[in-house]
Amino acid sequence: MNFIKRKLTDETATTALGRELSLFCRKGMTICLHGDLGAGKTTLARALIQALSDTDETPDVPSPTFSLMQPYDELRIDVHHFDLYRIDQIDEIYELGLFDDMENRLTLIEWPDRLGSEIPPDRLDVYLEIEDSTRSAKISGLGETAPIVNRMATVAKFLADSEWSNAQRCFLQGDASARRYERLTQVDGGKAILMDMPKASDGPTIRDGKTYSQIAHIAEGIVPVAAINAKLLDMGFSAPRSLQQDLENGLMIIEDFGDNVFGTMFGNKQDIEQPMETATELLVEMTSMKWPDVVDGHKIARFDFPAFAMEAELLLDWFWPLQKTGQADEQVRQSFIDIWKQLFALIKTDRPVWVLRDFHSPNLIWMPERQGIKRVGLIDTQDCLLGHPAYDLVSMLQDARIDLPRHFETKFHEYYLSLRQRRDENFDAPAFETAYAIFGAQRATKILGIFARLYMRDGKPGYLQHIPRVYAALEKNLRHPALGNLADWYKTNLPAPERQSGDLP
Repeated sequence: MNFIKRKLTDETATTALGRELSLFCRKGMTICLHGDLGAGKTTLARALIQALSDTDETPDVPSPTFSLMQPYDELRIDVHHFDLYRIDQIDEIYELGLFDDMENRLTLIEWPDRLGSEIPPDRLDVYLEIEDSTRSAKISGLGETAPIVNRMATVAKFLADSEWSNAQRCFLQGDASARRYERLTQVDGGKAILMDMPKASDGPTIRDGKTYSQIAHIAEGIVPVAAINAKLLDMGFSAPRSLQQDLENGLMIIEDFGDNVFGTMFGNKQDIEQPMETATELLVEMTSMKWPDVVDGHKIARFDFPAFAMEAELLLDWFWPLQKTGQADEQVRQSFIDIWKQLFALIKTDRPVWVLRDFHSPNLIWMPERQGIKRVGLIDTQDCLLGHPAYDLVSMLQDARIDLPRHFETKFHEYYLSLRQRRDENFDAPAFETAYAIFGAQRATKILGIFARLYMRDGKPGYLQHIPRVYAALEKNLRHPALGNLADWYKTNLPAPERQSGDLP
C-alpha cells in the first residue's frame, strides 16, 4: 500500500493539508477520514470543502454530527459530507443515500469504520493520529485512487525543491483533458502556474497497431509542451516560459499570463475586438516563417490524412450513438471516410505552418502591456502539427465555446485575406477559402464527437449545450460547393432535426 505521512504542528497545518487534498479531488472520489474525537477530522474536511469553492466567498461548513450528511452543490465538485459517529446499523447508512450516485460527486466520510465491509474499495484513507501530543496524518490510497497518493508526493517534492516551496497553491481551471493546473502565489505577490501532466498510459491499439493518440498525434506527456513553447518564444511569440521543470515526472512551473482569457473576457462583456484583430495578425505572421519539424528532439508530425480522418470519425464513435440506436454500420462509416479522403486531397499548401489545433478562446490570453502580436499569449500548444494555416483561423473564428458576434467571422476572415494578399501577390484566396471550409467542417464534426464523448464517457453533460453552436458552424461550411458530397451524407444519415439540439436524447 502506498502512503505519505505529514506532521501537523497546528490547526494551520491541518487546514493546509485539506487545501492540498482539494487540488487532487475529482468527481467520483471517496475520502475516508479516520481518527479519534478531537483528532481534526472536521477541521480537515472543512478546509477541503472551502478550497473547492469557485467564488471569493468562503462557504459555511458546519459539522454534520447531528444532520449526519451535509451536501454542497455549488462547488467545482458536488460534495456529500457524512459523519457516521452516531450510526449503529448499516441500514441507516443506506437510508442516508451514501451509496447513491457516488460517481457524480466527492464523498467525504468521517468515522468510516461504521461501514464495515461496505466501505468503498476505491478510496483515499486519511488517518489523523495523536501520539505524545504530536499530531500527524497518514494518507493512503486503495484501488483506482491509489495513484493519487504517489502523485501528491511527487508534486510536493518538486515544489519543495523549487523557488516556489512557500507559495500558496490554488486550483486553476484547466481544459477537458486529464492535465491538472495550480496557480502558485508567493508572499511578495509573484505568480506562476504549476502544470501537472504525467505521461499518459498507452491506450488500446485501434488501427494498424497504433493507439488513438498515436494516429491523431496527441501529446502523451509534458515533453512537447517544453519543446514547443521554447521554440515559440525563440521565434518571437508569447508562450509561457519554463521557470522550473521535471520532464521525467511530467511537471513544470511556467509563466502565469493572467486571467484575460479571450473566452472569459467575452463572458464578462469586455471588448475583444482588438484581441481578435491581433490574434489574426499573429496567424498571418506565422505564414511568413519557416517552421521546423523537430525541436529539442521532439518531432512535429504532419497533419496527415490518418489524423484528419481519425478525428472526424469521433462523430461516428460517439455522437452517432448519442442520437441514434446503436453504432453506424460499415457502409455508412466507409462512405463517410471516402468523402473525407476526397476533401483532404483538395487541401494544398506549399508552406506548412505550425497548426496549434486549439487556437480558440480558452487558449488565447490578452496581455495589453506587451507589444504587437506578443500581446496574445498562447497556451495548450503541445498537440501542434505541421499543416495548413486555415485550420487555426477557422478554430478561432468558429469558436465552439462562445457565441462571437456574427460579423466577427466575416470581418476577421476578410482582414486575414487582405493581409495575406498584401504580403504575397500570388496568394491563392479561393484555394484558402476551400481549405477553410473543409477544416471548419472537419473540426465541427470532430468536436461533436468530443462533446458527446465527454457526456457519455466522462459524465460531463455541460458540453451538450454547445452542440447547436457547433452545428451552425458545420452547416455554414457545408454550403461551400466543394463540400456537396459531405452535405448530402449529413442530410441522409444525420438530418438537421437530429443534430440541432443540445438536449439529452
